[in-house]
Amino acid sequence: MSTAPPAATVAPTPVSDRALAPDLARGAMLLLIALAHAPWFAYTSQLGATLLHAADGGPADRIAQVVTITAVDGRAWTLFGFLFAYGIGQLYARRIAGGGTDAQARRLLRTRHRWLLVLGLLHAALLWQGDILGTYGILGLVLVPLFLHRSDRTLRIGAGVLVGLAVAVPAATGVLAQFTGGATPTSAAQQLALATPDWFATLPLRLALWVSAIPGAFVTLVMPAAVLLGLLAARHRVLEEPGAHLPLLRRTAAVGIAVGLSAGLAQALVHVGVIALPDPGAFAGLHIATGIFAALGYAAVFGLVAHRLGTRPTAPLPVRALVALGRRSLSGYLAQSLLFVPLLTAWGLGLGAHLSGWSASLVAVGVWLLTVVVAYRLDRAGVRGPAETLLRRLTYGPSPRSAR
Repeated sequence: MSTAPPAATVAPTPVSDRALAPDLARGAMLLLIALAHAPWFAYTSQLGATLLHAADGGPADRIAQVVTITAVDGRAWTLFGFLFAYGIGQLYARRIAGGGTDAQARRLLRTRHRWLLVLGLLHAALLWQGDILGTYGILGLVLVPLFLHRSDRTLRIGAGVLVGLAVAVPAATGVLAQFTGGATPTSAAQQLALATPDWFATLPLRLALWVSAIPGAFVTLVMPAAVLLGLLAARHRVLEEPGAHLPLLRRTAAVGIAVGLSAGLAQALVHVGVIALPDPGAFAGLHIATGIFAALGYAAVFGLVAHRLGTRPTAPLPVRALVALGRRSLSGYLAQSLLFVPLLTAWGLGLGAHLSGWSASLVAVGVWLLTVVVAYRLDRAGVRGPAETLLRRLTYGPSPRSAR
């Protein structure tokens, strides 16, 4: 009788084995996340043509809006999605390399994504309706079984079709709206969830907004495309071995950032009134869709930076601090809500009522810098982030040390 081999021990990746580029990108990405979310909390402002940015403001506010709309909005969460999928590919490859079977690796991924969904639900219910953890959990549960083992050609074609549709459809509807006079949608419900003084009264609204955002991530097609590209990049270790992919990284950085920032700047100029359109908000969907180009360009830049830093004996302090935050990106992301929400919402201290474009950006940078400092101190002490520790415990089960 044959005896089945014992299952390989399931354990998280040691910190020493982590690649530099993905963690560096995650640490910097959290600044973009903070800058993208901060304008939402200026809940007394009249909304303009782009997301939750104010319709008016002084010169400093307009500068902050142009920078955020051009380089951050629709770019940060797509970069996050790409890195999320890249992490899936890394986890699967390491599980197989460690002696695990395909079934074990898939089961591990399913468990992780289910717990991400639960954490996202709790995050939305308790604090922030703009949570993205639940969305990524659903993306992982749906797309990983469908595409994890597809060929490179299938992933490339699938991502290309999704990006093409994601850009073409809002572009066509935006042009049509200029002749039909379609009304620009507003985000009044998002403001209401932040402007209501009663925390309990906003709970159903927060959950409704969170639930509605999940199918929206599939409908816009950008996030599924980012996931497919992240799986493809992880398969070829593009960010782990940037030296072997320098031409690809250089082309992606140049083209992606040029296209993404050009499209973002066009929407920013519409928002501040430099470009006048009959329906100034009609191209907001196109603005979000083009974020995938900038996101891929940003990821490529971090790959190039990691390659350059690989030739140095020691990385500079700012880089080490960013990497420390990137290794604790889940904790850093949740920490932003723990700081933003009680301070800025009406059911907290209500300071968001006094924010404008520039001051919201200043608060975002300050919150992010605080998380960088804390993450670096934790890294120096050899302590993992609390959210990462919780997710690992839920995914892998208690370690022998924690059991003792």
